[in-house]
Amino acid sequence: MTNLGGYEERDVVVQLTDVRKDFGDYAALDGVCLEIGAGESVAVMGPSGSGKSTLLNMVSGLDRPSAGSVVVGGEDLGKLDEKGLALFRRRRIGMIFQFFNLLDDLPALDNIALSGQLVGMKASAARKRALELMGELSIADRKNIYPSSLSGGERQRVATARALMNRPSLLLADEPTGALDSRSGEQVTHLLMDLNRLGQTLLIVTHDPRLAAQCARRVVEVADGRIARDRSVNGDAVTEVAR
Repeated sequence: MTNLGGYEERDVVVQLTDVRKDFGDYAALDGVCLEIGAGESVAVMGPSGSGKSTLLNMVSGLDRPSAGSVVVGGEDLGKLDEKGLALFRRRRIGMIFQFFNLLDDLPALDNIALSGQLVGMKASAARKRALELMGELSIADRKNIYPSSLSGGERQRVATARALMNRPSLLLADEPTGALDSRSGEQVTHLLMDLNRLGQTLLIVTHDPRLAAQCARRVVEVADGRIARDRSVNGDAVTEVAR
């Protein structure tokens, strides 16, 4: 099966090898190895300060490792300069944030279409693609509405459409339900589940065990900058790493 990013299910989308990230004398990540295949849905969990947000920043190219290698979608991020990393994020990575990060002065359609235009898509083609995504996510009737007038669930759907605009090989979600009420949170959870069923590779950082259980095939538990456990959601151990 080919996933939404155009990869075969057997392909490796994320490969972290002995990744370390130091902030002064503090190691936020300490020798992390992680592999995610195309079509997988992986949740990263752990207490505050465990390193899970730093791990997400490594995968997205928002930060560079102090040691080790990060390969995403076949790109060795260590070989890219800052401009190359920015283009990589726009073209290959979709990102969903806890607080949506929408532009308040643009209506929903333009918030979505802009991400396509930033990688060189013509405005007409970008709007067409954005409208298609809004239809698929059941928010087409909100195309001319500004973010301040959208519900939390609608804003997250707009953010998801924006993240999918350039057909990313990997969709990253950072606490995607953290700012939502329970009903909107359930809607976003089901949306992520549907995307994964269609073959979209997901990497989700969350504190919510219910979201992880519903959306992920694997749960990676991070503690003190290391992967403490990598398990399937039914509780069977895939990998056990001593702390």
